[in-house]
Amino acid sequence: MENKLIISPSPHIHSGDSVSKNMYGVLIALLPALLVSLYYFGLGALIVTLVSVLSCVLFEFLIQKFLIKQPQTIYDGSAVLTGLLLAFNLPSNLPIWIILIGALAAIGIGKMSFGGLGNNIFNPALVGRVFLLISFPAQMTTWPVPGTIPMDYVDGQTGATILSLLNEGATELPSYTDMLLGNMGGSLGEVSAIALLLGFAFLLVRKIISWHIPVSIILTTFVFTGIMHLVNPAEYVNPIIHILSGGLLLGAIFMATDYVTSPMSKSGMLVFGIGIGLLTSVIRLFGAYPEGMSFAILIMNALTPLINMYFKPKHFGGK
Repeated sequence: MENKLIISPSPHIHSGDSVSKNMYGVLIALLPALLVSLYYFGLGALIVTLVSVLSCVLFEFLIQKFLIKQPQTIYDGSAVLTGLLLAFNLPSNLPIWIILIGALAAIGIGKMSFGGLGNNIFNPALVGRVFLLISFPAQMTTWPVPGTIPMDYVDGQTGATILSLLNEGATELPSYTDMLLGNMGGSLGEVSAIALLLGFAFLLVRKIISWHIPVSIILTTFVFTGIMHLVNPAEYVNPIIHILSGGLLLGAIFMATDYVTSPMSKSGMLVFGIGIGLLTSVIRLFGAYPEGMSFAILIMNALTPLINMYFKPKHFGGK
């Protein structure tokens, strides 16, 4: 009998997706924001990005080879993506030795200590970012002025972000045009709203992510900060400023949508996004720290198993 009947368990439909395909798809979506950061922050952006990416790949290789004895996964793009996202959450004048510590925290603590990709509870890049923010608050909150590109990138002219200006009670802020294009202080990947939205459109078209988490975060933040602005416009700024400034778009589009650390069902994603939006708004408006996106995502990462328990996805073939 030449024609053999092959029997295999369901499901029998394959989407063609893979870890590496999706990881490299996200990397492509981040290219516009990377180009904007290189334009405005120059040498510093290039150094921070290269050191972060290369060190994340190196640390993952060393940990898998010598500590946990796992097959190498550095080729699937996840370590590169962690390094790029970590760089996007750092100022462009951060010293190399601090970047290395952040990369080790992101890969060693945030990812490999849980068993590697697919097992981590928290977003690894945000683990690295928050670790550095707590350990080196002065260096992590010193922001280079866009367009100033000295030969020694660490000693460039520094300024403030929009959120820190608001926290200090300032009234003169960058224009909406500057916020859209990226001509303002901040971390590498958070400054240009247009670049991030272009990446968002690419991810949606390629069906790498769904709209549920980013849109629920943005709408929740807009509604909450909008209500506060209507109640007291003298103290609370227009909600559009909250959407276009800080790391809200970067976090909503590229960090909160991480497959491993976000809920599986569509309804769970909406709950997850609403929680992040509320926490971010509360921290920004009432907390001592001007930015709250990183902490909000990590808190909701911890609640993801609970959300999955109550908001289960439909089983294959279910209605």
